Amino acid sequence: MISTLLKVAAGTIACASLATPSFAGVYANVENNAGFTGSDFNAGSTDLHIGVEGPVSDSVSLYIQGGPSLQHADGVDTDTEYSGKFGGSIAVTERLGVYAEVSALTTDQDFEFDNLNVGTKLGAKFAF
Repeated sequence: MISTLLKVAAGTIACASLATPSFAGVYANVENNAGFTGSDFNAGSTDLHIGVEGPVSDSVSLYIQGGPSLQHADGVDTDTEYSGKFGGSIAVTERLGVYAEVSALTTDQDFEFDNLNVGTKLGAKFAF
């Protein structure tokens, strides 16, 4: 498993460093998402990602990150999958920005595209 983790981390960093400018920043991102019904825990995931982000132009910024994702559900042992995200933002005006993200999560640590759980996010943010 450690070997696979190192391969995923090395691949993520290599791809990200080729895809972004040399002044991009490397970062670590630990994120937990959990679901509850009332006060009862249902399930959650904890992503342990390494990524690279940086500007492409004055108004466009991109990022790519990936690594292990710990899947936990109430009454079930924690399972390790792999996840990654690619996204960016565009400053349309000084007050309006739009952003987008595509994410993927393996099932049974299978990287075949047809078996990935893929999600998208698209939004806008207006500052008052």
